[in-house]
Amino acid sequence: MGTAFVSAQTADEIIGKHVSAIGGKDQISQITSLYMEGTMDAMGNQGAIKITQVNGKGYKQEIDVMGTQVVFCYTDSFGWQIYPMSGNYNAETMPESQYQSSRDQIFIGGPFASDYLASGYKVELLGQEAVGMTNAHKVKVVSPANSESIYYFDPETFYLIKMVQQSEMGGQTMEVVANYSDFQKAENGLVLPHSVDTNYGGQVFLTVKIAKVEFNQPVDLAVFAKP
Repeated sequence: MGTAFVSAQTADEIIGKHVSAIGGKDQISQITSLYMEGTMDAMGNQGAIKITQVNGKGYKQEIDVMGTQVVFCYTDSFGWQIYPMSGNYNAETMPESQYQSSRDQIFIGGPFASDYLASGYKVELLGQEAVGMTNAHKVKVVSPANSESIYYFDPETFYLIKMVQQSEMGGQTMEVVANYSDFQKAENGLVLPHSVDTNYGGQVFLTVKIAKVEFNQPVDLAVFAKP
């Protein structure tokens, strides 16, 4: 019974279970903003990270590593970054492909907490694949802008445990792999990973540990403006 039932699940059903598992559509829709602080390790260098998210409007990640500022910011219309690794310490507009591959971060709960199919997303179940010791559901997601990501969901918890996408960084296209763990449920019922390991094209490894989460604080949208 078990195996037949698992294989009969569709990508849409798996995503629905994921949204329920992290708090449910109704609960997520009541979250207008999210602010997180934590620590990070970039190739052995310690730093601090701040993330500001206003649902559907903007997402800004600010990293301070040994006094160097790195910023990635996505709005509902474009993205900009301060990325000193490319030799530029000023804010610059992101390449369109890089913006499109990560713009879904402006949505709390990801693109799935709203009516993603009506918004033009396409999803396809690619079977199961091992992520560590977990035989994860593997779902391909193609955004309305034709940006493709692979999501891996734990079949027991339905949390998102891994994501793979192609992104453009510093003029190069590379595979970005993020692994999510240390899931914690906030007082309002939203479940968030508090540990994220990201591998950029096998060149840069980043580990983020979230220590503080605040919901529905007032945010001036000017924080997302390109300086």
